[in-house]
Amino acid sequence: MTTVLMVRHGQTPTTGKVLPGRAKGLHLGDVGIGQAERAGERIAALNKASAIYASPMERTQETAAPIAKACKLRIRTRAGLNECDFGKWTGQKLSDLRKLPEWQTVQRYPSGFRFPGGESFAEMQARITGTIVDLVADHPGETIVCVSHADTIKAAVAHALGTHLDQFQRIVISPCSISAIIYGPTGPTVLAVNSTGDDLTQLVPS
Repeated sequence: MTTVLMVRHGQTPTTGKVLPGRAKGLHLGDVGIGQAERAGERIAALNKASAIYASPMERTQETAAPIAKACKLRIRTRAGLNECDFGKWTGQKLSDLRKLPEWQTVQRYPSGFRFPGGESFAEMQARITGTIVDLVADHPGETIVCVSHADTIKAAVAHALGTHLDQFQRIVISPCSISAIIYGPTGPTVLAVNSTGDDLTQLVPS
């Protein structure tokens, strides 16, 4: 069985205010840097991580850096871990987006929504889950770290739980939280979701 530790990037100056998407130039703030360092300590305490992957965005690469340092690993970049392509919504204020009639579709019927000029939630979920399948195949029996984004991790967790994509908005993935999923021949087992302070060494299948 392969354990996948999915880490959301740390807090940025626009977290909770803007939908940054794949816009370049967004870096971690001081709080986010501290969160990433703490995540590195938690994961290093496992003494099991054999590889760390991150999306191409600056904020995920900067989150992965202290984790890689703590685990004495190099960062490998995977495009499949990238943020959802929000198209024309990229960079828009969340307070403005919430006023749009389409916002209710995003929240209640995401499986039927495509961002204008961008990706659909269904495509995003297929991309992230396909990437995880490939990484699991490359690391049988190992523990790997994947640094990604809130929506992609929510979609991966929902898939592992067998939860329909239309319910994935009910899952919370906080900055620098760790979600742990074991992938084996009979399917995935979710060990933790949105863990921000627990001792990861206690995460074992019951």
